[in-house]
Amino acid sequence: MPIAHNYLRTRVRLSHIVANYELLCGYGGHVLAVVKADAYGHGLVETAAALEAAGCDAFAIGSVAEGAALRDCGSRGAIISLLGPVLPEDDALALEKDVVPFIHDFDQLDRLARAAAKAGRKAKVALKFDTGMARLGFSEKDVPHLLAHLGERPAIEPVMVSSHLATADDPTAFDYVSAQGGRFARICQALRHGGLTFEASLCNSAGILAHAGEFGFDARRAGIALYGVNPFQGTDREQLGVGLLPAMETTTRIVSVHDLPRGASISYGRTFIAERDMRVAIVAAGYADAYSRGLSNKGFMCLSGRRVPILGRVCMQLTAVDVSGLEPAPGDLIHLLGGDGPGAVTADDLALWWETIPYEVFCLFGLNPREYC
Repeated sequence: MPIAHNYLRTRVRLSHIVANYELLCGYGGHVLAVVKADAYGHGLVETAAALEAAGCDAFAIGSVAEGAALRDCGSRGAIISLLGPVLPEDDALALEKDVVPFIHDFDQLDRLARAAAKAGRKAKVALKFDTGMARLGFSEKDVPHLLAHLGERPAIEPVMVSSHLATADDPTAFDYVSAQGGRFARICQALRHGGLTFEASLCNSAGILAHAGEFGFDARRAGIALYGVNPFQGTDREQLGVGLLPAMETTTRIVSVHDLPRGASISYGRTFIAERDMRVAIVAAGYADAYSRGLSNKGFMCLSGRRVPILGRVCMQLTAVDVSGLEPAPGDLIHLLGGDGPGAVTADDLALWWETIPYEVFCLFGLNPREYC
């Protein structure tokens, strides 16, 4: 856990993550919980333990080392490494900790096969195919060569075949989703015709919510929706994510409250000049605490159920907000994420002001000290 050099605290409601998992399971299929990147900032070990207690039996993490750490903390479920073995030492670690790595090219496959043969055991793998994301993966035309390659390497045991949807959360690009699904279906059919037995995994969170009925692939990877974000927020398919519960909130403390007279400026660069007499609070949060400088003059916090706008530039550990009409005092709690009433700040709100996505909001706020409830 980070050194408590600040007053920020990120609270994670594990019960909400479990409720979101159960909601996503209601769409059918075998749901894998994506807990990569420290569970999107929510805490790898704590999140996985809560989900495992609720019946989740498979987890997708990033690196092999992250998977090994989860295994060392007592997880008994299947652990899938989405990055797969990047370095040679990852091969032995995956075998030792029973982590199933994604494999996306022949060199990677050969290296793992040698490590498995040397260890005298089989290596379970997930074969990654590129159907339109253009990042990592074998191609459809690789299938015949891949089948022959696997036939010569009995130490490799494919247990999953996967691809990733590029536009599942964009209702204007569902045709591309269908094209990817068709391509993936052909790949799976060819691999099964070649004698392989495996789980097929294509749907991400948006795929589960919008496309589960279209695709019959059994394994589904629940990511951002697991943490309460509706991937269709702000679109005409927004109703698809109704019922998801936000799991993270982040708070800090007010340091000082004082008047700001009309015509006075505040913070570096004088980028805000008061057009009226104001009451301002100086808040213990800044870019050193993963509260982005990009929120300067355009973000909001939540105080007593009301949104209060940021004034001037966000500093390293301090930010000013307009609290006119309220009566806060030094030491009072203020929400950077979450809060009560109509003024609550969502991850989507922050992402909009910050010009990013909720994933980044969670990953960064999760760097601050966390509490669980």
